[in-house]
Amino acid sequence: MNRDVERHKLFNRRSAMLLGSQAVLFSALVARMYYLQVLESERYKTLAEENRINLRLLPPPRGRVVDRFGVPIASNQKNYRVLLIPEDTRDVSATLDSLSEIIAFGPGERRRILRDVRRNRSFVPVTLRENLEWSDVARIEVNAPDLPGVMIDVGQSRNYPYGNDLAHVLGYVAAVSPEDLTGDPLLELPGFRIGKAGVERVHDLALRGSSGSSQVEVNAYGRVIRELERKEGQAGAEVQLSIDMELQSFTRKRLGDESASVVVLDIHNGDVLTMVSNPSFDPNSFNRGLSSEEWQSLATNPRAPLINKAISGRYAPGSTFKMCVLLAALEKGVITNSSQVFCSGYTELGDARFHCWRKHGHGLLSAQEAMAQSCDVYFYEIAKRTGIERIAAMAKRFGLGAKLEVDLPGEKAGLIPTPKWKRGALDAPWHKGETLIVGIGQGYLLVTPLQLAVMTARIANGGFAVVPRLTRSVSQDGVWTENIEASFESLNLQPRHMEIVRNSMIYVVNSPLGTAYKSRITEPGQEMAGKTGTVQVRRISKSEREAGVRKNKDLPWKERDHALFVGYAPIENPRYAISVVVEHGGGGSKVAAPIARDILVEAQRRGSASSVIRTAMPRSAGQEKSSLEG
Repeated sequence: MNRDVERHKLFNRRSAMLLGSQAVLFSALVARMYYLQVLESERYKTLAEENRINLRLLPPPRGRVVDRFGVPIASNQKNYRVLLIPEDTRDVSATLDSLSEIIAFGPGERRRILRDVRRNRSFVPVTLRENLEWSDVARIEVNAPDLPGVMIDVGQSRNYPYGNDLAHVLGYVAAVSPEDLTGDPLLELPGFRIGKAGVERVHDLALRGSSGSSQVEVNAYGRVIRELERKEGQAGAEVQLSIDMELQSFTRKRLGDESASVVVLDIHNGDVLTMVSNPSFDPNSFNRGLSSEEWQSLATNPRAPLINKAISGRYAPGSTFKMCVLLAALEKGVITNSSQVFCSGYTELGDARFHCWRKHGHGLLSAQEAMAQSCDVYFYEIAKRTGIERIAAMAKRFGLGAKLEVDLPGEKAGLIPTPKWKRGALDAPWHKGETLIVGIGQGYLLVTPLQLAVMTARIANGGFAVVPRLTRSVSQDGVWTENIEASFESLNLQPRHMEIVRNSMIYVVNSPLGTAYKSRITEPGQEMAGKTGTVQVRRISKSEREAGVRKNKDLPWKERDHALFVGYAPIENPRYAISVVVEHGGGGSKVAAPIARDILVEAQRRGSASSVIRTAMPRSAGQEKSSLEG
């Protein structure tokens, strides 16, 4: 009896403990449910909504680049891509086999596709090929029933309609690399491209625009159900350059296969009408992606197609520097227009002998005659009288030896040597003989073709410090208004000295004794003035000189002289300045001067320096251009 009572009490205690535990657990559950459903209801409602709705960035259209007349030189075109949705096909490999009968896939490309299929979720599209031809798109669409999971998508890609003609100025766009990431979410979008060189790089932020957004409803697996809201981004700004695209194309065609550079400037406002570096490359290939073979071909080419020689090529200016030497001598007063120097074919300084290009000399010459015939002895003599410091100072006033900040990356400063520079750079004293060498534009002296064009423009405009301008406007509203002229500081040179130099340059081209006479412009009202230059790239030994130096055509290409010419046109009311540098081209009078003549004739025929008032409406490259003559 007692045992039954004890057993009953024990059962009751255990039942009470069990019921108590259940009550505690139930109370905790109720409290937790109250906390989640009442106190935290708003928070979890928000989280659930955010899980259902995704916000996605939409890349904006990249802004166009146009030339001075509104011709598009960098724009966007439709990019037809073929995609594969793995979940919509039973056998990815079999589908690729069927598709390869229309567009061939290399082994590496096929491995990349299969790798992307494995890495991504089955409903995420995988890009098979971009930049498809329309004929390929049509064939894929016709065969769509036999290609499960394959679809055509249309995006945008950068297009450079003039290809090689403007590659060094425009640059190119390419995929974002890790070092380009700045925190801008646009840069993390798949396939987004940014400017990597040239104008595309300088104005990348303006051209890039601002992103749009799309709100989409997704399920628990991330698959898009529908689009709820869409806000388009703002397209990038339109950039207008000073380049005349047709003159640019004409210039590159005129250079042919030469390794050369040409710059044409408006002498009054500094507009860069033409900037050509040859050979060139196709910027569209960088947009689509270069193969290793294509890159090696560009990188190992001895004529350096990837370098913009107009701003990065540094050359001794040769006789094209003689205008600076003459102006320095006139300003110091060591010569006048009527001063004469006798050229016997050489001059001596101590034990050294400095030769003229004409073995038996030019005889007695004035400044104008010496410039026309490019007599070296005359300029040896006036350089010796003037001194290196005054020559260097005059060269710097004309824009030589310093960066000109022309809205392009990679510009080099060049070098105007002085005794102070030599002591600091080489820890050596300056020698008088080096002044004579600088007097004919050689030695340590280095300039860029752009600097030579600026020097010529400052001579032609009467001594005003014009600076080059490549970008005319960056516009979001589509309206352009341009001034014909700009205001620049005076170089404070005597007008009579400038007249002497300009007359000497006229004599170079238009006198029968001038080195460029055969390349003169005979069209009335279009005549040009200029100066030829021929620059040795190797030292000529005494034995070679006595035996007779071999002609350029008989030498290996790398040992031939550089050919240079600078000039302006027309002689009356000048507007255009030009510099031409042909690497290892031979003589400036035979090679560079004819090129400059043809380009200046074309520039005047076209009215390339016309000022433009226009609206930024889309137009094709072949449309007629409207302009106001300056």
